[in-house]
Amino acid sequence: MELWDYERQAWNSGAETVCGVDEAGAGPLMGPVYAAAGILPRELDIPGLNDSKKLAEKKREALYEVITTQAVSWSVTRVEAWEIDEMDILNARMLAMQRAIEGLSVRPDTAFIDGSRYAIETPHQLIVGGDGKSASIAAASILAKVSRDRYVSGELDAKYPQYQFAKHKGYGTKLHYELLDQYGPCPEHRRSFLKKWEAKRHG
Repeated sequence: MELWDYERQAWNSGAETVCGVDEAGAGPLMGPVYAAAGILPRELDIPGLNDSKKLAEKKREALYEVITTQAVSWSVTRVEAWEIDEMDILNARMLAMQRAIEGLSVRPDTAFIDGSRYAIETPHQLIVGGDGKSASIAAASILAKVSRDRYVSGELDAKYPQYQFAKHKGYGTKLHYELLDQYGPCPEHRRSFLKKWEAKRHG
């Protein structure tokens, strides 16, 4: 299946503009969840475009530059750790996605969203594994992942160097848990993600 097949179906059904939407950072124990929305020029050939998780960091960084310079419109947003704790991760993901779509300078007729259970106000189509099936979603997955990685490895790592965020990007690795045991959580940690760890610690 070609990366433009879903988009072609939508155009043939009368949708003029299609945006791809994806999020990054739903799983980590800390930091915000990011979402990106992007509208690409029709049939734009971007060599190497694929699901961000399947690409090396260098390749993602290079594609990020191509996408942000060539996209018709793109938008990256985030929902902070404390907001995730207040509303839960699924609602935070949906909020981030909705904000990303609303941040576009062009209003899409339809949005392609990677996943199976999102309620988004914009007319949309859910595509399971969409970041490997749709060019628009693949582009959004790269925008979201690179933006989050840059923020975590740059700002948050500099602000809280003791946790070595640049190494594990906030995921629940052995190293991350060891540093949590040593220093306890910081304001960027999602307390709702640390319940098992807290229970074990105070057990």
